[in-house]
Amino acid sequence: MPENTAVYEGMFILDSNRLARDREGLPRELGELIESVGGHIELSRLWEERRLAFPIKGHRKGSYWITYFRAPTTCITDLGRQCELNEGILRQLFIRLPDSLVDPILDHAKGNSAQTVPEVAEEPEEETEAVEAVEASAS
Repeated sequence: MPENTAVYEGMFILDSNRLARDREGLPRELGELIESVGGHIELSRLWEERRLAFPIKGHRKGSYWITYFRAPTTCITDLGRQCELNEGILRQLFIRLPDSLVDPILDHAKGNSAQTVPEVAEEPEEETEAVEAVEASAS
C-alpha cells in the first residue's frame, strides 16, 4: 500500500431487512467497496441492530456494522460516494484513528484485551501531610 495510508473506523447503518435476507451478501459488498479503493479490512462485524431515532430513506430500523480498515487517505471521499450509491447502506461515517491508538483499539475490537494498569505517580509526602493537616483543622 502507498505510504499515505491510515487506519479508519467505518460505522455503517445497513438496511436491516436486506441484511436479514442475506447475512453475508451486504457485508461482502462493504468489503468489496473498501478493497476497490485500495483498502484492506482489519476487522468487520455487526455491532447491533436497533430502531433509528428518525426514519432514514424510509427505514425505521437499522443494523450498525463496524469496520476497521487501512486505506489510502485520498480514497475516503470516493469510498463515501460509493457508499451513498449502494441501496443497502443507509448512512456511513469514517473516523481516522490516531496512529498511537491503532494497536490498542484493534486489540480491543478483536477481543485481545491485554489490560495494563497505568502506573500512578506517588504524591510527595509534603503535600500529603499538608492535606491531612488541612482536613484535620476543618473537622
